[in-house]
Amino acid sequence: MIKPKPEPKQGSIDPPKNAADAPAAQQSALRRWAPLAAIAALMASAYAFGLHEYLSFKTIGLNYEALRAFIADNIVVAVLAYIALYIAVVALSLPGGLVMTLSGGLLFGWLVGAAATVVGATIGATIIFLVAKTSFGEGIAAKAGPWIGRLRAGFQENALSYLLFLRLVPLFPFFVVNLAPALLGVPLSTYVLGTVIGIIPGTTAFSVLGAGLGSAVEAQNAIYNACIAGKVGAAADACTYTIDTKALVTPELLAAFALLGVVALIPVALKKWSSRNANA
Repeated sequence: MIKPKPEPKQGSIDPPKNAADAPAAQQSALRRWAPLAAIAALMASAYAFGLHEYLSFKTIGLNYEALRAFIADNIVVAVLAYIALYIAVVALSLPGGLVMTLSGGLLFGWLVGAAATVVGATIGATIIFLVAKTSFGEGIAAKAGPWIGRLRAGFQENALSYLLFLRLVPLFPFFVVNLAPALLGVPLSTYVLGTVIGIIPGTTAFSVLGAGLGSAVEAQNAIYNACIAGKVGAAADACTYTIDTKALVTPELLAAFALLGVVALIPVALKKWSSRNANA
């Protein structure tokens, strides 16, 4: 005889765990990937509309007088707009960071330009750091195996010194230095401190160089405008606007930054040397 199954007591039936966990899992996935999706969408839009092409010295130079006049009458608004633009350039990893830094010195003077650049670059870099840490920082570290764990441990032990080295030595792309600490478990406070201190020397140097480009911009404007005036229609496309900003990055300047990077690693070397002597 087949016994009938007992009727479940009222209120004793729990919903399937998968069904109950689904909304929470979806919300968690949304919180995790939404920031990265937003950054990717904004980056794609910027490139699709060619906004990155406006980040050039030609754009700044041809509008130099108008920009200077606007800044003179609206200094606070101008500085805030510059900071906002720099945040967008860094957060969306758009090319033009060097042009922006030089332009800050050119338009605002080296002191205000350097200060505004440090603020904008730090906020933009921090946005990327937080997005990377939220979206895939810990996940990639967990899947990469034990070698990434050892790398994380070593980096975290001397996070500030290593981060200063990466910021000071201009061998590593800025966006890579923004992402790597997120994957290596660097605390937010250490990241922000290392970023601020690490970019001050280079930012100040290029802001000073930019502040001295006023005469070069005015001379190039005169040459370019004279060329345009002497040509008609499509022939005007032959007129070029050239200010070689790459020539400002001299081997001596790179050597100075490299030396600062070596100085940043001195505490790490001393710590390892002391540890070896203690174990000897």
